[in-house]
Amino acid sequence: MNMTVSEALTHFTQQYVEMWLEHTGLPPASTELYGIPSPCIVRTGENWVYWEPQAFPEQNKNLDKVAIALDIELQPAIHDFYTTQLAGDMKAKFQDQTLSLVQVWNEDDFIRLQENLIGHLVTQKRLKLSPTLFIATLESDLEMISLCNLTGEIILEKFGSKERKVLAPDLAQFIGKLSPVLAHVE
Repeated sequence: MNMTVSEALTHFTQQYVEMWLEHTGLPPASTELYGIPSPCIVRTGENWVYWEPQAFPEQNKNLDKVAIALDIELQPAIHDFYTTQLAGDMKAKFQDQTLSLVQVWNEDDFIRLQENLIGHLVTQKRLKLSPTLFIATLESDLEMISLCNLTGEIILEKFGSKERKVLAPDLAQFIGKLSPVLAHVE
């Protein structure tokens, strides 16, 4: 069954939350998001927050500011990826890679995300690289997982270089192959 990006992301997020509940009895927790307001917060600990995904606010439910800033058309999948829900970043495994799926925490975070995407695209343009839009971070700061804005493929890319490896033909299939990973909260 082919899922949309929104359906695949919602399904993965449900698996992620269920894994946390099963292993800890609590929803996902984050120390990085402690003290940052969000409608996702359901409980606060000593130096962490517990969160659950929330519906993305209806206004500005797209990345048009990024497209306009660079005068390019963005792959529709990237709009759906970043505007399906508000949530904390989620650890996952894809084949042998452990990654952190980038998510939007609150409306300020959405503005910051758009600024970061613009900066990323401007750097690529300056280096004469084809445009990509990051969707996940890795242990190494030199590599990231991105959506190729020309083909819609999901790629592993080395920052600032032409070194790229195709991981999946599209974003929905990539998300569908992710396995949730329990992140350790210090």
